Amino acid sequence: MPEQRVWRLIPILAASGSVQMAIDRWLLVQHESGNCPPTLRFYTWSPPAISLGYHQGKYPEFWQNLIWKGEKLDLVRRPTGGRAVLHQGDLTYSVVTSGLRGNTLEVYAKICEFLMQGWRSLGIELYYGQAGRGYIHNPNCFGTATGADLVLADGSKLIGSAQLRKGGAVLQHGSIRLNPDVDLFIKVFNQEFFDPIQFPESINQETIIKALIEAACDCFAMEIEVIPLSENEWNLILSYC
Repeated sequence: MPEQRVWRLIPILAASGSVQMAIDRWLLVQHESGNCPPTLRFYTWSPPAISLGYHQGKYPEFWQNLIWKGEKLDLVRRPTGGRAVLHQGDLTYSVVTSGLRGNTLEVYAKICEFLMQGWRSLGIELYYGQAGRGYIHNPNCFGTATGADLVLADGSKLIGSAQLRKGGAVLQHGSIRLNPDVDLFIKVFNQEFFDPIQFPESINQETIIKALIEAACDCFAMEIEVIPLSENEWNLILSYC
């Protein structure tokens, strides 16, 4: 476990994909440099966007001109790996921390523990995906689930995560699929859409974030301090866009 006992919690933020990715990259650099404590945050993408993995080379050309509800979808590249993710009707989590030992999957497991525990407190069990190497041929991140992803009992993927290390620090962020638009999904990926997950009315964005924060405090043996981004931090972050 990391030595740091107090983590920063940045209040939920809706912003463009380029801004959200700039924040995550900046937080990782600052933490690795010792200028920022471990940080947990949740955010949404406005306008909706398709994010590409850092090493993802090919993608359909029409993605550059997709319109949904009169608004152009952003096309954004993540600093982390993996495949394309449609960010509409989802909630993204981001963890920046250090001191976690092990290989990539072992670090995934240590961070994903709070996701599994948080959803379990809401009455939903999550499991690790089992996809083999063939997943790389599927451009859609939610079309298959690897050992770094979390699925429901029926095998449908709820959370797709990706990771980047810098020195001893790690950024892990992931998309939690909540209420995606079926027609938009089919339009983007030209694939059959799995049935949307039907959650109880008691499970919404607010209750999910609350449960995940409580689980993170337990799993990482830490306390949180709510610290919004300052004006000076925003100026630095925007230089990363």
